[in-house]
Amino acid sequence: MNDDLNKQRLEACGIRPTRQRVALAGILFAQEQHLSAERLLRLAREQGVPVSKATVYNTLNLFARQGLVREVLVDPARVFYDSNVSQHHHFYNVDTGELTDVPADSVSFERLPGLPDGTQPDGVDVIIRVRGHSYA
Repeated sequence: MNDDLNKQRLEACGIRPTRQRVALAGILFAQEQHLSAERLLRLAREQGVPVSKATVYNTLNLFARQGLVREVLVDPARVFYDSNVSQHHHFYNVDTGELTDVPADSVSFERLPGLPDGTQPDGVDVIIRVRGHSYA
């Protein structure tokens, strides 16, 4: 996706398209992927994007709030940002640190627990933790 399309995408979500935000969007939306903030920072710097760690974190949080990426918390110290915002689930390989998509229709529930009064379900996110080497 080129810079003009990334600018339009950001503006459509009410985000001011600064040069750094557009550059980070270009990396994030180049393909459906799961990136940590640290990995995005590394990729940005490899591509010559002058960006600070704080800017990367702030941009990812903004993108998540505006629905451009999905925040996937695999454990208290590990967060991925998923450029695929459609409903789906994940495998997380605790040995390799790899996060992969699982189609939503491949996971089913007979029922959900009773919800607190005055609430309704907004979605179900499943992370299936696995061990071993992935050869996908």
